Amino acid sequence: MQNGKQAVVVSVNLPADLQGALQERFEVHPVAPGERIEKALAPDVAARIRGVVGTVRTPLDQAFFQSMPAVRVVSNFAVGYDNIDVKAATAANVVVCNTPGVLDAAVADLTLGLILCTGRNLVGLDRFVRDGRWAKGAAPLSYDLMGKSLGLLGMGRIGRMVAERARAFGMKVFYHNRNRQAAAEATGIGYLERDELFRTCDFVSVHVPLTDATRNSIGAREFGMMKPSAIFINTSRGAVVDEPAMIEALKNGTIAGAGLDVFVKEPLDPAASALAGMDNVTLLPHVGSATHETRRAMIDLAVHNLIDVLEGARPGAAVNPEVDHYGTLKERA
Repeated sequence: MQNGKQAVVVSVNLPADLQGALQERFEVHPVAPGERIEKALAPDVAARIRGVVGTVRTPLDQAFFQSMPAVRVVSNFAVGYDNIDVKAATAANVVVCNTPGVLDAAVADLTLGLILCTGRNLVGLDRFVRDGRWAKGAAPLSYDLMGKSLGLLGMGRIGRMVAERARAFGMKVFYHNRNRQAAAEATGIGYLERDELFRTCDFVSVHVPLTDATRNSIGAREFGMMKPSAIFINTSRGAVVDEPAMIEALKNGTIAGAGLDVFVKEPLDPAASALAGMDNVTLLPHVGSATHETRRAMIDLAVHNLIDVLEGARPGAAVNPEVDHYGTLKERA
């Protein structure tokens, strides 16, 4: 601690008011997004860091926690936290925070947008007009959404919001989840076993977190079960999908198309990925939460999670609430 202030790292661009709120309370050290914090800081500074605000590009693994033992909280500007070794953080008595809830509506809106884009071929028809093909003949037909079945793999907060939006378009909604959702089923949303969801639904939309259990969990087997007319939607994490298997399914007509906001490697390299050359795929640059209102709510929560923990209060969102040192941090400082 220097000048009575705890030292923190900020590895994300902050609005001026939040930057000021941190500087008023803490000794703030900026680190470029994606850099290894323990290598970017001078050793004497690294030894004093108590908290970090970063993104999913900020690697916070076992090596980080071992080399920076004074850290008490790491706060992700994201819902996902696959950049953080939560086990190592918990063992080091570090609170891991994220930003759930505030981006649910934005991601659900985008998911429905991808369903519309792929089902009605909106991007392809935009190109049809721009390329001057309209003057040469009628546009190709697309498909109604009304009456089509949407299968949601995962039924958390975002899945429930996608279901609401899809039903407003007259879609029949089904879901699969580790735990049955009685409240969802009471509204008429149907439950299907995982394989049956892939076999029967016209659209399959993924809403599961990236974990050891879900990594590469959707591959050739799952795509092989889908209808040739079915469309695959992913706004969760790219690595839950075996990407080469998905590309083969799209190339071979095993499935009709895909709407993707996430990829195994981001940013997607259009020169290296076959996805960029496929007319039956809609590609977005991981923008599920990318609205002015949502990003502001996310960064506000991420910053205040860090402030809360370092000032001895429970944060608004903690991934590992079993870390029990709330209210004692000032004394430990």
